[in-house]
Amino acid sequence: MTDTNTPEAPKKTTLTVTIDGTAIEANPGELLIAAAERTGTFIPRFCWHPRMTEVGMCRMCLVEVSGPRGMSLQPACMQKCGEGMVVETKSDVVKKAQDGVLEFLLVNHPLDCPVCDKGGECPLQDQTLTFGPGESRFVEEKRHFEKPISISELVLLDRERCILCDRCTRFSKEVAGDPLIHFINRGNTTEVNTFPEDPFSSYFSGNVVQICPVGALTASPYRFAARPWDLDQVESTCTSCAVGCQTVIQSSGDQITRFQGVDSDPVNWGWLCDKGRFGYEAVSTSARIGGPLMRNAAGELQPATWIDSLDAVATRLRTYQPNEIGVIGGARLTNEDQYAWVKLAKSVLRTDNVDAQLADGLPAEAWIGLPAGTIDDLANASLVINLGPDIKEELPVLFLRLRDAVTQKKRTPFVEFSPLSNSLTSIANASLHYRPGEVAVLVEAVLDAVGGKTAERQISGLEAAAINDFAAVVAKATSSGKGSGKVVVLLGRASLADSTDSVVEAAGRLMAQLPNVVFLPTMRRANLRGALDLGMSPGLLPGRVTQADGRAWFASHWPSVPSNVGLDTVGMLESAAAGGLKALVLLGADLLADFPDRGLVERALAKVDYVVAVDSITNETNSQAHVVLGACGFAEKNGTTTNLEGRITTVAAKVSAPGTSRPDWMIATMLASQLGADLGFENVESITDEIGRVAPAHRGITSASFGERANVDGILIPIPVVADAVADDGVEDGVEAPVDADSSDGTVETAAEPVGPAVPTLLSIRPSSVPAVVPTPDSYSLRLVVSRTLYDNGVHTQSSPSLAKLAPRAGIRLNPGEAERHGLRDGDRVKVLSQTADLITSVITDDRVPRGVAHFLHNQPGVSATVLMDQVAMQSEGITKVRLETVGS
Repeated sequence: MTDTNTPEAPKKTTLTVTIDGTAIEANPGELLIAAAERTGTFIPRFCWHPRMTEVGMCRMCLVEVSGPRGMSLQPACMQKCGEGMVVETKSDVVKKAQDGVLEFLLVNHPLDCPVCDKGGECPLQDQTLTFGPGESRFVEEKRHFEKPISISELVLLDRERCILCDRCTRFSKEVAGDPLIHFINRGNTTEVNTFPEDPFSSYFSGNVVQICPVGALTASPYRFAARPWDLDQVESTCTSCAVGCQTVIQSSGDQITRFQGVDSDPVNWGWLCDKGRFGYEAVSTSARIGGPLMRNAAGELQPATWIDSLDAVATRLRTYQPNEIGVIGGARLTNEDQYAWVKLAKSVLRTDNVDAQLADGLPAEAWIGLPAGTIDDLANASLVINLGPDIKEELPVLFLRLRDAVTQKKRTPFVEFSPLSNSLTSIANASLHYRPGEVAVLVEAVLDAVGGKTAERQISGLEAAAINDFAAVVAKATSSGKGSGKVVVLLGRASLADSTDSVVEAAGRLMAQLPNVVFLPTMRRANLRGALDLGMSPGLLPGRVTQADGRAWFASHWPSVPSNVGLDTVGMLESAAAGGLKALVLLGADLLADFPDRGLVERALAKVDYVVAVDSITNETNSQAHVVLGACGFAEKNGTTTNLEGRITTVAAKVSAPGTSRPDWMIATMLASQLGADLGFENVESITDEIGRVAPAHRGITSASFGERANVDGILIPIPVVADAVADDGVEDGVEAPVDADSSDGTVETAAEPVGPAVPTLLSIRPSSVPAVVPTPDSYSLRLVVSRTLYDNGVHTQSSPSLAKLAPRAGIRLNPGEAERHGLRDGDRVKVLSQTADLITSVITDDRVPRGVAHFLHNQPGVSATVLMDQVAMQSEGITKVRLETVGS
């Protein structure tokens, strides 16, 4: 009789595989090549890559595997582990197979290692020496091709070296979704190439250079620049956008020569976009600022000493009241730089007029106060909703992670709300293109339909059937129980010409009506999340706390805390233009190029009494400053940075800064000293440690945390153990208190925790459901959409010669039908008029732009759409309207 109370034996979750006589534990479904490498056995390979589909093309990974008929040769990259499997990787049979594979690969390979960029780090070279034959039996003439040929502005192809491993073509098709490079011809004439008249114009082309196992694909900026054994390197974090990709900075002779991607599982999987990979050229641009500059009697900026320039700035700032000083920018800085400047501004200068955003994002409370999601949440969500920009243009590697989840893993439904078709539309399960300023109205209609209230009329210019079909996709995904159960919303600004109110209202409605919603900010600037986390916004203090909640806590750690909530960037510029704000401190902020209302910036700069710019590269705005303080740039200082999900990683110094330029935190510390204050910082580590003690969201972090192996992928804040342990009295439960080892009775007693203010709670918001302004339909004018693209006229791009020429053609993009209605054709000149200004530009017809919309790409060479925008009008009307007038030839 069976004892029904006997517990079942636990099911085995791993497999036992014997490799070269040693038993290892493998995971069900794990490929043999991956399991072997994970447990210390390297099996040679060329075609296999852990982040792409296995194809078994090169056969270099042949090993002997036990089967029903004994041992047989099998490709380890195609063989999944099985229970009791026996594998031989070093037998004579395997060795003979490896010899044969390499001998055939070298039949036509040119063996030009001394002049090949890959020489010294080439897997073919290494594996030939390790696993290959001592000599070849083939003496025939090798194939010859023109070498190299340019397949894009950044990549060169040497077809003689190609071993047809399929890595580049698989990456382009599977990972990037840009199948622009492919096998052509057949048999012995097979080669990799691009299609005629269709270059390899992918944002991710540099990745194929890094994963190519031979020197067939090389990067034109690096070609013949250095040899691998000459390079010194350090791991760091890319700061070209807010994804926070892990990278290796390589240098030779104190000059950066190359960036390479590092495989960080929660972030970038080893991929980089081309802007991040090739933007290193900006570090050594001739426009670098090598020290302080002061304006002389003739009105020219001239080199000065640090003592003189800082004394001049301090003397001038002392003459102003706190509310007459404003600090704009800071996303360029490290976390430590940001904290130093926030402490200087808010506790020494006593001004809360501090803002890292340039009116091109969402309110800081929305960025950091909504329930937060991660990139891993995005990749495993039950549903992803885009309520922001085209992330392929603004956050390219995040696009790769989303694309993998949607198209390759096919596990994540994805829907988008967007004012026009973009890169995401092709991978979305459903798309709705709303009229600018009406996203909240459309989201409400979709959510009503999800709840059973079927749409019966047009909303935001869309037919009811389209809204109901979209809602059906949302309803199915949220009720299926698949994925993690989370709904991840990509939250951001799709158009710089719209008010933020409609987006925030839409986010609030999603949060109220969909379960398990989390938000992933799509902020573009590299360390904007860190800036907001550390209080670079009016009304906020470091650690994601409001001024009201954190005043008592910070008053016990800082000399003082502002008593009033200050102005944001728009408020500061309006006040400066009206004569109220007297001094502006710009922390890497090129307002004339980036702020979406150029007219307001020009009026403010013309009226403001004193401008101090802390920057590393000359730009249009800092050229108008009274004093410029030269700051270290990327790869010239140590510190940490925070990505869009709140993950803190390190940035590292690799090369020397030009001249006497100094880290931003040091400039803030020296300026504070000139003002008679001591910020208490001696080095970067001391700032990191103070942030971990003082900033509530960062509690538990120290400078030593980033040296721990467990934190190789960074630290996601807030740390749960610390965050959950904060008690009402400010003492952390579950965290060991200090002990007094000298107690009189020999026992160990806990030391008394000093009584003080409670640690403030982290900011958490629920957006208001008050409807935003809904623009009135107007058939006379067009609604303006201004969006960003990866390559633009920004300082970083234009200071990198390889990238500067990649900015797209400037002009106004119109739907072909809209252009026809106005009597315009592609290439015609047209005058575009708004309430504030007008400009003349060329027409570009684009069927991705809906009727009734005029689309500009932000900050492109030759035209600035920011002159058309008026921040005051945008807030009152919700949108920017423009009209078109034909221009005679």
